[in-house]
Amino acid sequence: MTLTSEPVAQTAAPQASPTSLPRLLVDAVETVVLGKTRQVELSVAALLAGGHLMLEDEPGVGKTVLANALSRLIAGRFGRIQGSPDLLPSDIVGVNTFNAESREWEFHHGPVFSNVLLFDELNRSTPRAQSALLEAMAEGQATVDGRTYRLPQPFFVVATQNPLDHAGTFPLVEGQRDRFAVAISLGLPSREVERSLLLGNGGRAAIESLQPVASADTISQLRTAVAGFHVAEPVVDYALDLVTAVRATGGTARSGNQVLSTRASESLVSVGRGIAALRDRSYVTPADLLEAAPYVLAHRARPNDPLPVAAAWVHEVISAVPAPTA
Repeated sequence: MTLTSEPVAQTAAPQASPTSLPRLLVDAVETVVLGKTRQVELSVAALLAGGHLMLEDEPGVGKTVLANALSRLIAGRFGRIQGSPDLLPSDIVGVNTFNAESREWEFHHGPVFSNVLLFDELNRSTPRAQSALLEAMAEGQATVDGRTYRLPQPFFVVATQNPLDHAGTFPLVEGQRDRFAVAISLGLPSREVERSLLLGNGGRAAIESLQPVASADTISQLRTAVAGFHVAEPVVDYALDLVTAVRATGGTARSGNQVLSTRASESLVSVGRGIAALRDRSYVTPADLLEAAPYVLAHRARPNDPLPVAAAWVHEVISAVPAPTA
């Protein structure tokens, strides 16, 4: 297993206005992840919304490249964990050790104490190890031996996972899955994009040239601003209509359909705010929610289906829900 936590040692982030920063983030990631504009925008929307991002797909399609690109754009502390069956909770949050010289217990911070935490192949770690993230992702803190430590802000988890039918994987517990605001699948690139990658454009080789576009403090301030974006009452009702439609439709025995929590509704509105920021608006429209819903709800409602299948199912369900016209 690989456990790292270190400051991003790059040049100082340039000053960007709150209105231009969301687009700067998207444009920078797209120099690395080619031909995946929707997925990149949803990833940045999750960051702006104060949520966390899960990337679920086959190995080798760019999940870790996207996660690494996002981490390099914020001038803060970056942590990385490689999922494995022998990973322990203490490997994630940290551990107390006894200093024989000072005769005192000292806390050694784990990788979770980062601004951006990349958890590669999350579902190769056991549910016991996964549980170490629950408090951190929901409350921005970690408790070790009865003492609670606040995490750096912003705190953004980007996790990758392999399909469940792959060898050596453990299904995410419902509480863990529910803490991810957005889940996306990249899929194979088009022939044109793959050709461009083979010619040396974008991809893993381009990550090293990325420079931060914002400090951690700036991202925190932008998150606070986005959280204050206006959501009119009819738009709130529309969000609830979308969630209710997915709740009411049900699923197959194979899909293991889950009841959507209130956190799902909150995430839908929050990510809608993040998409509004990308569209240079300070208010949420029904179109923002419709765009976000398949990627906010699918991994919660149909956890055992391949993510593209689950997202297509959610899109079909919500397409019949009438949107407010005024």
